[in-house]
Amino acid sequence: MNAGSRFCLITAAAVLACLLTASLGFWQLNRAHSKEDLQSRLDERMRQAELDVQGLKVSDISDLQYRRVNASGQWLAERSIFLENRPMQGQVGFYVVTPLRLQDSEEVVLVLRGWVARDFQDRTRIPRLESSPGLVQVKGRLIPALPKLYELGESSAGQIRQNLDITTYSRESGLPLAPFIVQQTEELADGLLRNWPPVGTGVEKHYGYAFQWFGLCALIAILYVWFQVLRNPRRRST
Repeated sequence: MNAGSRFCLITAAAVLACLLTASLGFWQLNRAHSKEDLQSRLDERMRQAELDVQGLKVSDISDLQYRRVNASGQWLAERSIFLENRPMQGQVGFYVVTPLRLQDSEEVVLVLRGWVARDFQDRTRIPRLESSPGLVQVKGRLIPALPKLYELGESSAGQIRQNLDITTYSRESGLPLAPFIVQQTEELADGLLRNWPPVGTGVEKHYGYAFQWFGLCALIAILYVWFQVLRNPRRRST
């Protein structure tokens, strides 16, 4: 291959690489703008008045996601599920999920109550919970599903699990579960931590990716100019 053909090939490759990386950068910017719009809607939703989950009919949980809610009912503490390998404040423990039978109703809502430390000497030991036996009022926000970890094979049964799916658990337990989760947010003296991560859409991540793609595009252009123009005697002479 002669010098002219090699120069044309390198130029074409550099142009294609710049176009590709620039387009990926703009795509990430568009994703960021979409996430900003979604974040604005979520913020507005969380400022709205509380909903009572009693008789709440949800056809699409995304329309009510993160709305503040309150629920009155009775804990089914013996049905509590402990989701393992969940970190909070630099420690590993359990997320506690307890069914709440709604007042004057047969409907049951799963409540993500909080986090509790595990016993590292006996990983099968169930932490002792403080659960009032009478009528309780729970304040929190609606979430469509419980946080999920990667798991090989099918989810295990028992009180200690890796993940919990509403439909699967409803079929397994026979409880008429609502199609949403209440994430409890109020601070109570019940030994559970509720330092939940802030509700966000990850818009910063997309801006970071866009910066990387645009930076790579600029680097390709700079290297091309440096090696093919400034450092190339034939190109300088022409």
